[in-house]
Amino acid sequence: MELNMPEYYNFAAQVDEYACSHPDKRAVWELDESGAEQILSYDQLRRFSNRIANGLQSIGIGQGDKVVVLVKRGIEAYGIYLALLKVGAVIMPGSEMLRQKDIEYRVDHAQACGVICFEGILEEVEPLRESSATLKHFITLGDSREGWLPLDVLIGGQSDEFSCAKTRSDELAFLSYTSGTTGGPKGVMHVSGWPLAHLSIAASQWLDVRENDLVWATAGPGWAKWIWSPFVSTLGMGATAFVYKGRFSAEAYLSILEKYPVSVLCATPTEYRIMAKANDLEQYRLQALRSPCSAGEPLNREVIDTFRRVFGLTVRDGYGQTESTLLVGTFVGMEPKPGSMGRPSPVVRVAIVDEEGMELPVGKVGDIAINRDMIALFQGYLNDPERTAKAYRGEWYVTGDQGRMDEDGYIWFEGRSDDIIISGGYTIGPFEVEDALVKHPSVAECAAVASPDDDRGSVVKAFVILKKGHSPSDELVEELKEHVKHLTAPYKYPRKIEFVEELPKTNSGKIRRVELRQQEKENLNLS
Repeated sequence: MELNMPEYYNFAAQVDEYACSHPDKRAVWELDESGAEQILSYDQLRRFSNRIANGLQSIGIGQGDKVVVLVKRGIEAYGIYLALLKVGAVIMPGSEMLRQKDIEYRVDHAQACGVICFEGILEEVEPLRESSATLKHFITLGDSREGWLPLDVLIGGQSDEFSCAKTRSDELAFLSYTSGTTGGPKGVMHVSGWPLAHLSIAASQWLDVRENDLVWATAGPGWAKWIWSPFVSTLGMGATAFVYKGRFSAEAYLSILEKYPVSVLCATPTEYRIMAKANDLEQYRLQALRSPCSAGEPLNREVIDTFRRVFGLTVRDGYGQTESTLLVGTFVGMEPKPGSMGRPSPVVRVAIVDEEGMELPVGKVGDIAINRDMIALFQGYLNDPERTAKAYRGEWYVTGDQGRMDEDGYIWFEGRSDDIIISGGYTIGPFEVEDALVKHPSVAECAAVASPDDDRGSVVKAFVILKKGHSPSDELVEELKEHVKHLTAPYKYPRKIEFVEELPKTNSGKIRRVELRQQEKENLNLS
């Protein structure tokens, strides 16, 4: 299967074209925790995003400008993303849980000129108005305050017609930051043509999105996965995006799936695992659900078996990265092998390779690698040629995950080949946790690793050496957890902390996290 990329492409222009021919079709269906709903048609979304685009252009944001977007799930996210694409700006997604240090790093590293954020994160961004040399535009979804331009004021009086910027397919459009094992997060560069490549396989052959579907993808706008499924895969196929703004609980999710005609669901394995353990699971009738998919971390067999037994539905696993699109999965019509990642995408050449970049035979464990000619592969890490070069091994982009391929071409996940922690669908770099911990006055040294967990797959565990004069205690454990939550995004905090006298190290003094990870696995097997 080949994909011919046009010279020019703008995803927002594609959505506008669909809106003009289907003006009354539902585009976004929003539900909040109280049960209140808001629905926008494709034409209403087109006009809303056009007003934002005109507003952005009026203050000087245009083609090539980098803008940090820190917003929650909701209709506004769709309008803002489309508007930024329409003016040709570069979208920098950020989680609503980021802290000042996280945001400042991204702004400085990318030389961002603007930030659009919801009211709840303003205090984390406010200090940057004085410290940042590049930030000029501060837009809030909240009320007016000094130095900030409310979105309502920005779009007030603006025309609801706008001509999309003519963007080359190879022009930078998305800059998503992903955690690394050392140093700060890496800025993953994706171009304007990336959504077209994603639509060609992930939306149609994995998620199985059809024009009349109501699609509920639970990822938040701060993540590359939001661009994948709620945004590109849904609007790009002319379907309706369902957005739930409330907090997760198994009962809430199952009740929504019973009440609303959601036909495509894309959630994390953690969400599926907790739903599968819900009390009285058999009482729910998910009559509209046709295509349940899972991504973000390995999906365990028990979830697949439970959803088949109770609902007659097969949850199909999918694997990809911020750097790519869908790489491996259980595609439509494919017989799943529960516990496996599925088979390689029809448009991707996937192999298991050794340390020399040579393909390994069936059954051998090695690095999961993608041929570097893949059209949807990232364009490198921003301002980081060294880490970009390290991502490749000859003709292969090496994912950092290890696996083995069986005789039928299915790939089985064996774990990370580096120290990255994947917990509840979040990708966490140990350096970020350790950097926050050592800023506490009681911590002399520490190491963060993945520790197996039934619900989240893994959680962050920190091994901590205390400074002289400080003693281990339950109170200190809680204090350290809160300390990390305040310095970096709360999802990164260590849910487990063990105080130790020493850490395993190499002869050159580097911490051997691999020994600590192995220790955690052995402890699990003994329990």
